[in-house]
Amino acid sequence: MQTLVISILGEDRAGLVSSLADVVSANGGNWERSQLAELAGKFAGIVVVTVPEGNVEAFRQALEPVAAGLIDLQVDDGGTADTEDEGGHFRLSLLGTDRPGIVAAVSGVLARQGINLDELATETRDAPMAGGRLFEAQVSARVPIGADLGALREELERLADEIQVDLFLEDLA
Repeated sequence: MQTLVISILGEDRAGLVSSLADVVSANGGNWERSQLAELAGKFAGIVVVTVPEGNVEAFRQALEPVAAGLIDLQVDDGGTADTEDEGGHFRLSLLGTDRPGIVAAVSGVLARQGINLDELATETRDAPMAGGRLFEAQVSARVPIGADLGALREELERLADEIQVDLFLEDLA
């Protein structure tokens, strides 16, 4: 089986995911993992599929009609994740009043600690009763072996106080 990574960007339309899933299935493939979302009328996503070695070229050709009308649809050979330096996982939840720079500040702390993000989901919404906007983020990340989670926690707590957000760190080891 060949692992392929499909990236999609285009106008949102009904049936797009179904069309893609039909092509995967028709070529003997398996839908392994995906992150798909509609954002501001655009559809964006990444899908990891496996396809039998002998079907890869037919699969790529069968995707051409699905790509019609999209800004971008790319198929790349899937790499293998390097997990040798992985010491564990954690989840970070953040909630606070929306303001510019929150993602930059949090991602800066994580980068300084050598943390690699697996997923980052953010949204803003109206604050109930208080008015204004709330910013919420969910992070799933990998920790390298030997990383100092205590130092990470301290730096994130300092940042949370500085930018006035609630922050919860869950070690998934």
